[in-house]
Amino acid sequence: MTDSTSGWYSDETATFGDRLADAREALGMTQAELARRLGVRLSTLKAWEEDRAEPRANRLQMLAGLLNVSMMWLMNGQGDGLDGPPDEATIPGDVRAILSEIREVRSQMGRLADRLAVLEKRLRSVLKEQG
Repeated sequence: MTDSTSGWYSDETATFGDRLADAREALGMTQAELARRLGVRLSTLKAWEEDRAEPRANRLQMLAGLLNVSMMWLMNGQGDGLDGPPDEATIPGDVRAILSEIREVRSQMGRLADRLAVLEKRLRSVLKEQG
């Protein structure tokens, strides 16, 4: 564990879901096991790891405790958390930039999916009022 403010798990290169999944995997825990220990549905945990949803504060605190990382590290990559891969320095900058862009696109897709769900709900509500 390290107190890192930049690098593999920084906010610029990793998402909340990336950090959550890697911390869980570092402990050898399955998604199902972590979901059960948190008292949430497996689909909920998967949504967190895929950056389609975020846990509430009480679950975030439980996650940090179960995964032995700080809440701040889970949220933004700062504080006590996992070390990056030992070969991080050997990853060329252009590959690192592509990985970062992929993560950002995935995060944007999650936000857009959430926005689409809200719009669909509004549409159903309007249609219900009219019909």
